[in-house]
Amino acid sequence: MKELKEKGILDERVLQAINKVPRHLFIHKDFRYHAYQDKAFPIGEGQTISQPYTVAYQTQLLHIEPNEKVLEIGTGSGYQAAIIVEMGAKLFSIERQEKLFIKTKKLFQKLNYQANLILGDGSIGYPENAPYDKIIVTAGAPKVPQSLIDQLKIGGILIIPVGDEKTQIMHTIIKKTDGNVEVIPMQAFRFVPLIGNQAW
Repeated sequence: MKELKEKGILDERVLQAINKVPRHLFIHKDFRYHAYQDKAFPIGEGQTISQPYTVAYQTQLLHIEPNEKVLEIGTGSGYQAAIIVEMGAKLFSIERQEKLFIKTKKLFQKLNYQANLILGDGSIGYPENAPYDKIIVTAGAPKVPQSLIDQLKIGGILIIPVGDEKTQIMHTIIKKTDGNVEVIPMQAFRFVPLIGNQAW
């Protein structure tokens, strides 16, 4: 917690959520000794579990309020999803890799985390339950998919890393009352690429 605070994570609700989620259960047993270090680890299928700072940073930017409807693109290990659930949101999370989807679904059942986990192409969002109060993308995109903007509520926030396959800039996107968006570029990160119909 101290390290996250020193890096600028000051939202107490985010810090409390991270403190509650047992990160060691979301990574391979070979890395569990290092589970609470601020590092990313491979989780199979060419994917990674983000370092706690990255998860905390994106979550803090979302400004999640209890009972808000949140769409997550890229369930992966389920660690970010678990943090969002701990924040009290109603979560819809999409994963395109079937093995990861099955593994995370079983883990969520074991931990009794209530979330709507979906197997599919996250780049097109999940229009069945749109609009969403908040949308978070946990993979690097070459551009912001229009489908995600379309599925965001007026006043809603979309957090997405945008760039090439090596480096992305985290963006906060706020949907205005006239349907246009305010785009706020933040700091640089490196994510696995977002793959799908409206991505790579």
